Amino acid sequence: MNLADMLSYADIQDLSRIAHTYNCECNGHSKNELIQSILSMVSRREVFERQVIDLSIEDIRFLNSLIFDQRGSFSLEELIARVQQSRFVKDENEGWNPRDMISRFKQRGWLFNGYSQNTRYLFQVPNDLKRRFSEALTKQLQKQLVYTSEPMVYRDEQKLIVDDIYHFLHYIEQNEAVLTADNTMYKRQLQQVLDRLSVKEETVGKTAWRFGYGRLFKDYPNRFSLIYDYCYYADLITEHNQVLALSEKGRERLSQARKEDIVQVYRFWLRLYKGAIPNLQSLVHWMDKLSKSWVTAESLKEALLPLIRPFYYDSAESIMEQRILQMMMHLGLIRIGEAEDAGTVIQVTKLGSSVIQGSYVAEDDKIEIPFDNDSEYC
Repeated sequence: MNLADMLSYADIQDLSRIAHTYNCECNGHSKNELIQSILSMVSRREVFERQVIDLSIEDIRFLNSLIFDQRGSFSLEELIARVQQSRFVKDENEGWNPRDMISRFKQRGWLFNGYSQNTRYLFQVPNDLKRRFSEALTKQLQKQLVYTSEPMVYRDEQKLIVDDIYHFLHYIEQNEAVLTADNTMYKRQLQQVLDRLSVKEETVGKTAWRFGYGRLFKDYPNRFSLIYDYCYYADLITEHNQVLALSEKGRERLSQARKEDIVQVYRFWLRLYKGAIPNLQSLVHWMDKLSKSWVTAESLKEALLPLIRPFYYDSAESIMEQRILQMMMHLGLIRIGEAEDAGTVIQVTKLGSSVIQGSYVAEDDKIEIPFDNDSEYC
């Protein structure tokens, strides 16, 4: 529903609070006048954009968690959890209550209780306001960006990852791969696999701190770790009795010479990484909106880093560079180049834009990655 519909279902007390927020001058005892006055004020671009500009960074993070979510309703518990996620630095001595932010959003007419018996305890964001929030925040973020011309050289890995998933399955078909006690490939065979792939990666050094981005992320390099996990969770490979082998489904893939759908690999990446990066899906949408033309990586980081929460020893900057930008390039969603005068530059690919806009993963749909609490990496 749009704002006008939600206002018509709201009671007069809620309408009065919203009208007061926008300094509406009208008959406070007339529901119709309150609605018309609120709609008139909110429809004014300068009023709406001023409201967005005046938001705190925590407000923006909370709003960001809502505008790309395709679900119509949220429970109070969900909203409280999202408000808590928006607060990166906590002051134990400060009397902070997440319900206060939810109340402010209600007073602005940005959140409404449902009107039916089944939705009265749920909260909804008007659809037309979601679009306007997206437009207003895009305009705000674009002011921080530096756009450039096309660089002389750039990396573009479109479709290479689905080719390499096929190459990996083909290797397993041709070679018996005995696994270690913790179900990882021995170095010699791992190196043989890496040598077959289109994008070269080095094996992982023992000193690196690595967990949270895949089942065997601490043992395999970033891109191959994603390939391996995709094959494992898609039931293309098995690890029975410490032997890595093709499943029946994996053998069928090879017999049909059928490669994976990049949309499914992208959706899997979202589900795998969002445990560590809860707002990954919205960050990818911002990448799509902000990098239609070549843009400097530095200015893009400046715009989006405040939205990225550090994950243990992974800083917001390393998450942006290694977990988001590099992986989006490996998925063929973006191309990354080097410009003489602008340094590293980025552009979303046509394939990437199509995949991002055409895919959605529910916010609570994620793959939980177990890790050993006694591990040196934790």
